[in-house]
Amino acid sequence: METQISSIDLWIIVFYFFIVLFLGFWVARKTSTGEDLFLGGRSLTWGVIGLSLFASNISSTTIVGLTGAAYSSGIVQSVYEWISGIPLIIAALIFVPLYLNSKITTIPEFLGKRFDRRSQVFFSIVTILTSILVETAGGLYAGAIVLKTFFPNLIIWQTTIVLAFIAGIYTAFGGLKAVVYTDTLQAIVLITGSTILTYILFEKIDFSIEKMIAAAPEGHFSIYRPINDSTLPWPGLFLGAPLLGFWYWSTNQYIVQRVLGAKDIKNARWGVLLGGFLKLIPLFIMVIPGAMAISIYSGIDNPDMVFPTIVVKALPIGLVGLVLAGLISAIMSSVDSTLNSSSTLVVIDFIKPNIKNLTPTDILKYGRISTFVLMIIAALWAPMIQYFGGIWVYLQQMYTIFVPPIVVLFLVGVFYKKGNAYGAFMTLIIGTLLGLSLFILQQFDLWSIHFTINAGIVVAFSTLIFIFLSNLKPPPSDEIISQFTYNAKLINQDNDYSKWYNDYKVWAFVLLICIVTIFIVLFKV
Repeated sequence: METQISSIDLWIIVFYFFIVLFLGFWVARKTSTGEDLFLGGRSLTWGVIGLSLFASNISSTTIVGLTGAAYSSGIVQSVYEWISGIPLIIAALIFVPLYLNSKITTIPEFLGKRFDRRSQVFFSIVTILTSILVETAGGLYAGAIVLKTFFPNLIIWQTTIVLAFIAGIYTAFGGLKAVVYTDTLQAIVLITGSTILTYILFEKIDFSIEKMIAAAPEGHFSIYRPINDSTLPWPGLFLGAPLLGFWYWSTNQYIVQRVLGAKDIKNARWGVLLGGFLKLIPLFIMVIPGAMAISIYSGIDNPDMVFPTIVVKALPIGLVGLVLAGLISAIMSSVDSTLNSSSTLVVIDFIKPNIKNLTPTDILKYGRISTFVLMIIAALWAPMIQYFGGIWVYLQQMYTIFVPPIVVLFLVGVFYKKGNAYGAFMTLIIGTLLGLSLFILQQFDLWSIHFTINAGIVVAFSTLIFIFLSNLKPPPSDEIISQFTYNAKLINQDNDYSKWYNDYKVWAFVLLICIVTIFIVLFKV
């Protein structure tokens, strides 16, 4: 495929980089404390929260992967995108007020207050490892691979270092506020470029949905897959996808950190719901273009080349640069978010408890040093991912080992008031060992169940372990139960009932209806 990029497009990309760096360093001027660095001074409003949630989640693997999957195997993998609204609704109803009432800086801190320090440390270590070795390194590697398709002379390890340095430097100096402001710009560029691309492709098929469906293989637009399907079997659709989504959107530090930085519960909730609505968009501007490409550019053997082919062949000069800027936006927004969240965990969960009398300036210093160290580790590790059988396999292997018991501690631990520190820590140990065991059995072809179903199995088993072992020890104190478990007042806390459209629950219901409608339509296709 010819991937020659015009000088105009290159200048657009260079200009974009300049704007991002300028915005990051402009914010850095007002970053003077650890709270500024990690939580943006707890001043974030709902618009930047929602756009940042969207941008930090959309990576280069999402854009290229979803487009390629829609071309080669159908739209079933888009489920992970639009079903995200369900855990975000749960977060808005319950976890947003719980987190903000707790005045925490990190999500593992919540486990420390709900249970004990052991669970906090365990979760924090797992989060740091997965954030740097999976999310950050994976985003850098995938981004370098994608950019190499447009710029064949790029060298992978050098590209990962450059991407890490650019994202790391404005993150280290500007902190979370720099991350969310650059994410806001990146989200706008990404949505604009992808929308233009989708429109041009629709124009090529005369805006005919019938033509698009007729050109695709049977079942290509259905999310129903048989139980032996390697992509997403139907039990995994109901078991694994929602549970993995809950972990990602409600307990993952690099996602939830911008919620913790909200100026109040109201802004946090509206930001979360905006993120939920924005997550419906990839189905239409990333997945559908891949499906349309079957009838326009047939014969593409490598799914990862679908997106580059569409960009180069469908777009005129200038728009190629805009879409590539959107692609680079996806890379940068994922990397800056994981670096900022991981440095937060290192400082708040490990350095601060072990070094007494730290001043806000000291915390800022350690936060910046941590960001740079983690940036270097991720950049050096990123090229190694090529030996793990592909980025998607790499991500799935890591998540199915660690995620299920963590989901139980939050989703069950918040509602089961007898859950205690002993039950929580043992659930983390036993659940993780079970996930690791299933992974090892799969490597020897002794266990062939899909990873999304495995996630459901381990969550169910971990729930039983948590409840059983918690009952062997005394329940937590009344103070812990009242502050860190569910009560009905949380749902209505700080809600605005002055007009119907100011009630966040109305929009949560609208979002749920949108998700259910998409589910019903795509399940029947």
